[in-house]
Amino acid sequence: MDSVSDQLGRALTDLRVSVTDRCNFRCRYCMPREHFDAEHRYLPRADILSFEEIARVVAALVPLGLRKVRLTGGEPLLRSELHKLVTLLRQQHELEIALTTNGSLLAKHARALRDAGLDRLTVSLDSLSPDVFARMTDSDLAVTDVLAGIEAAHAAGFGPIKINAVVRRGVNDHTIVELARHFKGSGDIVRFIEYMDVGLTNGWRMDHVLSGRDIVARIGSELPLEPAAANHAGEVAKRYRYLDGSGEIGVITSVTQPFCGDCGRLRLSADGQIFGCLFARFGTDLRAFLRASTDDAALNETLREFWRTRADRYSELRSAGARNLPRLEMSYLGG
Repeated sequence: MDSVSDQLGRALTDLRVSVTDRCNFRCRYCMPREHFDAEHRYLPRADILSFEEIARVVAALVPLGLRKVRLTGGEPLLRSELHKLVTLLRQQHELEIALTTNGSLLAKHARALRDAGLDRLTVSLDSLSPDVFARMTDSDLAVTDVLAGIEAAHAAGFGPIKINAVVRRGVNDHTIVELARHFKGSGDIVRFIEYMDVGLTNGWRMDHVLSGRDIVARIGSELPLEPAAANHAGEVAKRYRYLDGSGEIGVITSVTQPFCGDCGRLRLSADGQIFGCLFARFGTDLRAFLRASTDDAALNETLREFWRTRADRYSELRSAGARNLPRLEMSYLGG
């Protein structure tokens, strides 16, 4: 392995792969319906990387230090036969393979994903309240669909499962204690995420953000907590464990306490653009190379040079006062 550092001394560890830009939810913080309506044009199928092309990119990154691949979207379970990509990656590499999903289709696919070798699952669930869930997701799908997916995932052998909840002040912040209490003692870990300014269509304002400090205070006032040490360097969630020993929560504070300093993640869009940050504006086109050349050594060198010149630190710049920096939508880049 020949690891490489970027301009800020950060090592490459993770790749997030968007396998589709489509989603069956219209969450206000990610794909608001007025911008992603019936007239929205998704990527043509021919532009989307094949599983074999994704596997080539992964193989080229492994010698640079890659340890983990996370499949995202859009909603990744809308990608047909996704378990075949998991099988392909599992056969080729000793990597941790994870998936982030909204959970609405998980009951149908959990067993195939586990059998294919998927290691870990993260399920997005912003509230247990049917009304708040409907408001957050702007879909006809029900919170019970997501809970059924989580149950099916446990039955298939997954666990613990991480539950990601984006917290938006005045929308779902009054339901976070209920969500924490529901999963307390289950072995699953709820991670509360500060509402972020992803993309340019979600109408983000700083006063919509409930800080991680306030999230911990609200939950801890009813379910006492104490800080816990990080599991590993670069872990994005700050850990807090219940004083009664019944589990833990996490808080992701990318707005109020950015963690750019040890970020080791690359992002691969569904159409083969590689990006160095969730808030990036420009990437490097790998699809054209993948379809024109079989030279994997040259692919490895392209990715090495991309990481070596990477200097992304958007959240730190935002915290320092930068505003309205250009960026792409999270549904395209992969959450």
